[in-house]
Amino acid sequence: MGNIDLRALVGLKHSFIAIIERELDVRVISRGDLLQIVGSNDNVERAKSVIIDLGSYIEDKGELNEQYVFYSISMVKEGQKSPYETIGSEGVITSVATRQEIKPKTVGQKKYVDLIENHDIVFSIGPAGTGKTYLAVAKAVAYFKKKIVNRIVLVRPAVEAGESLGYLPGDIRAKVDPYLKPLYDSLHDMIAGEKISKLMETGLIEIAPLAFMRGRTLNRSFVILDEAQNTTTAQMKMFLTRLGEHSKAVITGDVTQIDLQKPKTSGLLNAKKILGNIKGIAFIHMSEKDVVRHRLVQNIIKAYEKHEMKKERRDARKDK
Repeated sequence: MGNIDLRALVGLKHSFIAIIERELDVRVISRGDLLQIVGSNDNVERAKSVIIDLGSYIEDKGELNEQYVFYSISMVKEGQKSPYETIGSEGVITSVATRQEIKPKTVGQKKYVDLIENHDIVFSIGPAGTGKTYLAVAKAVAYFKKKIVNRIVLVRPAVEAGESLGYLPGDIRAKVDPYLKPLYDSLHDMIAGEKISKLMETGLIEIAPLAFMRGRTLNRSFVILDEAQNTTTAQMKMFLTRLGEHSKAVITGDVTQIDLQKPKTSGLLNAKKILGNIKGIAFIHMSEKDVVRHRLVQNIIKAYEKHEMKKERRDARKDK
């Protein structure tokens, strides 16, 4: 692990070591510059893999956080490679306005970014907080900066989730802007505000509701459809057939958060069935392990998934 600062590895008041001990049923003893691991052979090997992984993470990042400790442990416990071995220190997508670099933070995110690189259409399906939209926007900005594409088009369906657009004040732009705000937020992280305004004025960056896409052909563009679970099958088909030459499309959505009155008509659900075997189109399913928000968000998602599975089983028994 080189000259790793053991203080960063063990954590404040040995908090990171305490997590390793609790989750892997081992005892980790710190003696000077050495760590001794005590436990069963299998658990010791798992703990060793985790500690080496955390050391690599610290070498690259300079610090460690609790979220990554839990993530590394979960991957190793499942018999998978330690995450940093897969993610690595390379893979910078772009830099944000504050000069920080944007990189994949999980194995799932790394696979997602690689799929975008190697496919013209990518569907990313998963829960909130997995970086589906943020990484897609980062990739779009990177392609735009490198002049691989001439334009970025960010699209969202303006589904009325509990309130009617007709009752909101202002013109159509003012009505739909609240639905598009998450896209603005991601974009402002990566491009200075005044530059975004100029790019939007010239049409090089466009943020628009899905309805504005009808009848268009998008050449040499990086197009992102966000919240795609709230499209109908007809809207999804309309969007996908806008793609022109030398363009990429990324479609993101969470099939557990469908706001349509008839969820089974979701264009995202149908796309999985219809387009799964077409060469050049890729699907990736992100999981709670790819959540990069507060660690408890992962547990919340798991709890809801268990609840939904129990409900589906109960409903299935009733239908028999």
